Formats: sequence, C-alpha cells, structure tokens
Amino acid sequence: MAQIHNEDYYYDIVRRNIKNFRKEKGYTLQKLAEKAVMSMDYLAEIESEKRKKSFSLAVLGRIADALEIDIINFFKEK
Repeated sequence: MAQIHNEDYYYDIVRRNIKNFRKEKGYTLQKLAEKAVMSMDYLAEIESEKRKKSFSLAVLGRIADALEIDIINFFKEK
C-alpha cells in the first residue's frame, strides 16, 4: 500500500524543486518573478520553508513556463 503523506510533504518537494531549477537556470528571485509575472515577495514566500503558504496549479504552471520546464518536474523527489 502506498504511503500517505501530509500536505507539507508535497509543498516542501515543490518548493525545493522550484528553488533548485531557478538556481540551475541562474535566475535570481527577481528575474524568475518577472518572467512568471508575479511579485518577487510572493515567489520568495513560495520558496521559503518557513512559510506555509499554499499556491495554485496556475501559479506553478506560470513558474514552470518561465523556467521552460514541464510542471511535472516540480513533483519529483530528488
């Protein structure tokens, strides 16, 4: 039987992946925020492990598009 994780588990995977892909591309928070058409503060909150703020699939889609990756990559454990 598959293990059931709490919602923090999934948000943490996505947060880490966003940050890792951003750094791999050499983007600052500001540059990615501009490309994804969102505020830098909001993007920083999404990436922060200290804040437990939810975000929509549409927001993830905009970030994935800005990073030029498939959204599914945000959900893969590394």
